[in-house]
Formats: sequence, structure tokens, C-alpha cells
Amino acid sequence: MYVSYYKSPVGYLRILSDGSAITEIKFMDSDGPEDPDTHTESARTQLREYFEGNRDSFQLNLQPDGTQFEQKVWEQLLEIPKGSTTSYGSLAKKIGDKNASQAVGRANGKNPIAIVIPCHRVIGSDNKLTGYAGGADRKEWLLKHEGALLI
Repeated sequence: MYVSYYKSPVGYLRILSDGSAITEIKFMDSDGPEDPDTHTESARTQLREYFEGNRDSFQLNLQPDGTQFEQKVWEQLLEIPKGSTTSYGSLAKKIGDKNASQAVGRANGKNPIAIVIPCHRVIGSDNKLTGYAGGADRKEWLLKHEGALLI
């Protein structure tokens, strides 16, 4: 495993790579020892550009670990453009099961690659900022940063 850290406006991010792709980007309370590779360093650079407002999408090799269903949900998350949101129900319909909103929510919560796989762009059907593994304050900040939340 290779690791880099990035101190973002919403806290430290730990970036992990298996040497061929990014496997995790997770919110942390602090940084730690680094052992970077080209993937973690590229992710750190792209995250910095994103937070500076100079990047709308990421060009990274991703290899999140999850079930086939979770992978399907995460692939759909990658289709949500910056500045937009969608609901759990809409995602469930896109993966072919309109009754899978709760399962989509669970898969969303297990997303191991924060920000790059934009699970923060999924909100409740009532437009409420429902759960986010990184915390509601971070979700709100990210959506405001992207222009999807204007409150």
C-alpha cells in the first residue's frame, strides 16, 4: 500500500493506492507517515485543484473494493456532474430496481473513495442532506463548494 495525505478545507484526506490504482480516499483527523506513489500524488494534486475551484472532474485509476451491487452504485455516482445532486430513489431506478433506495443508501455509505466518487451529491427525495459518512457539515460544505447548494 502507498499513502499520501492532503489537508483540505474540510479536513485531512488519506489517499491509498495498491500501486496500480487508488483504492481509498478517506477523511481523517490528522495526517500521518507517507509512502506515496504516482497514483496517490496525482490524486493529491487533483484534489488540491478541485478545492481551489480549478477542477470539475478527476482523471484517476480507481479500484474501490466492494460487492457487485456496490460497484454498480459507485459507477452511477461517477455520472453525477459537479454542481448537481440526485436522490437515492433516482439512483435505484438507474441501476434497474426502483425499490432499492435503501440498498443504494447503504452502498453510498460504504463508498471508499470520498469526493472523487461523489457520494456527497446524493440527497433525500425531499431535498434534505441525508447521511454522509464524512459528516453532514462536510457534505454541506462540498455541495456549496460545487454550487449545488446555494443556501
